[in-house]
Amino acid sequence: MVVDDTIAQALNRVADAIEENGETLKRIADHYDGVVPVMTRNAKRAEAQGKAIDEEIENSFGEKVRSIFKPQMN
Repeated sequence: MVVDDTIAQALNRVADAIEENGETLKRIADHYDGVVPVMTRNAKRAEAQGKAIDEEIENSFGEKVRSIFKPQMN
């Protein structure tokens, strides 16, 4: 089977593009694998700190603040 030179060139360009895209996707995946665990860890840490702060505020000022808004009995 004789393949037209234009078709052969097109197929070679397609193969080259697939190879380049594969390399690009690998670099993206490597970056993702390096960044996402750190972001996840930091998000969990920030959430835990926020909860701790909320609990501390509640324990320190919660009753005082609630007492401000209690109806006054005369």
